[in-house]
Amino acid sequence: MYSTKCLTRPQIALATAIILLTGCEKAGSRPTYSACPPVVDYSRAEQAQVAEEVAALPEDALIVEWLADYAVLRAQVRVCDARRT
Repeated sequence: MYSTKCLTRPQIALATAIILLTGCEKAGSRPTYSACPPVVDYSRAEQAQVAEEVAALPEDALIVEWLADYAVLRAQVRVCDARRT
């Protein structure tokens, strides 16, 4: 048979550990992350420079298509971010 003294020591240790570990928990129980990645803001000067550089590219430059895809992704992220707030 087990004595009461043997059973209470592990229980006290477990309760103490739980109390100490819950102090490490963040204030809110909801996560603070967002499924929407941040959108980098570019200045008007940067946008103008990029527009000039793209205009100087050859007509069949593959990067132009990639930049169009990037613009679509940025628009989708803005919609995602607007829904979140």
